[in-house]
Amino acid sequence: MQDCLFCRIIAGEIPSDKVYEDDRVYAFRDINPQAPVHVLIVPKKHMANVLECDGETAAALAEAIGKIAAQEGVAEPGFRVVSNCGRDGAQSVNHLHVHLLGGKALSERMA
Repeated sequence: MQDCLFCRIIAGEIPSDKVYEDDRVYAFRDINPQAPVHVLIVPKKHMANVLECDGETAAALAEAIGKIAAQEGVAEPGFRVVSNCGRDGAQSVNHLHVHLLGGKALSERMA
């Protein structure tokens, strides 16, 4: 999609701090980090949110999450994965993405 921010980042039209890429997934550092490690993981195939996610994409995201957590040194002691969905879920870009957050003890409070 030409007007999608994340599609433009994946295409290299907008710069990003890439941390991981394979044939299905692209991951980059969030420009407004909420934790010492804050990586956005997006499928290369455009889909609006988790409601449009198929099994192949879900598997690709899960595999990338594990690799990135290990690469970033947060697999142990732990990290958080969040996907916002829709306006009330605070989704700010209408392209499926997951946030990988870690690098410190995170609050147990989610809302």
